[in-house]
Amino acid sequence: MKVLVTGASGNVGRYVTENLLKMGERVVTAGTNTQKLIDLFQDKVDPVYFDFTKKKTFKNALENVDRVFLIRPPHLGKPEDLYPFIDAMKDYNIKLVSFLSLMGIEKNTIPPHHKIEKYIESSQIPFAHVRPGFFMQNVSGVHSTEIREMNKIFIPAGNSKTSFIDAEDIGLSVATLLRNPEIYKNTAHTITGAEALDYFQVAEILSRVTGRKIEYAKPGFLKYRRHYIKKRGLEKAFVNVTVALYFMTRMGTAKDVTDDFIKLTGKKPRTFEEFAIANIDSFQ
Repeated sequence: MKVLVTGASGNVGRYVTENLLKMGERVVTAGTNTQKLIDLFQDKVDPVYFDFTKKKTFKNALENVDRVFLIRPPHLGKPEDLYPFIDAMKDYNIKLVSFLSLMGIEKNTIPPHHKIEKYIESSQIPFAHVRPGFFMQNVSGVHSTEIREMNKIFIPAGNSKTSFIDAEDIGLSVATLLRNPEIYKNTAHTITGAEALDYFQVAEILSRVTGRKIEYAKPGFLKYRRHYIKKRGLEKAFVNVTVALYFMTRMGTAKDVTDDFIKLTGKKPRTFEEFAIANIDSFQ
């Protein structure tokens, strides 16, 4: 049987797919852009057109599949958007669904991930929730513009600390869970890096790696929101979600460090400095 990976062209889904292939699994990659999946993985996977909002695409995605990596697309803000697909999985004898959730979600009912977790559990499908910390790729991605152009980290996290995790390490964690469905059924795993850093420390690391003086601007929420909407031109809904996440970060929700990654994989998680060195082009 095969493993279905939703969001296979994304930050985490790509690494889930690559690690499953290394483990010898047969993988079905699902998404709305099958050509992108073909370009990424060539003939190593079975690409299928899939859309959470179109029930007619569920059957092709789930045929001959017994494990699923489930990720909520960013544009689907309501937990109910994923319920029809979760219902559909009941008819396919799924041995394990691994849902990409959020760190601390078990205590935070506001983000949609909380209700999605609960819905999966109530469906009686065996599950292995993955609750990662803050992605290192967010710093090298959406927040890298200010680092490159202003030599500043423009993130409203205050003095709080974050236990950053590399998406590649998350992908390996998920693949390990899906490879061993009987061992990990009905479990939850909080995946973090080995240390918690504040953004002053992140700035020091980036300064050292790039050879430039990078500063943490420490903007307030309003200044951050105005910059990202008016100057960067990002969607208000997206920026508002990030504001909410950084508000929670200031409350201390992102600072915990766990050894779940080490327990699952037997490896140490990548440090932020190692990540910055490997992705230095994002900051130049």
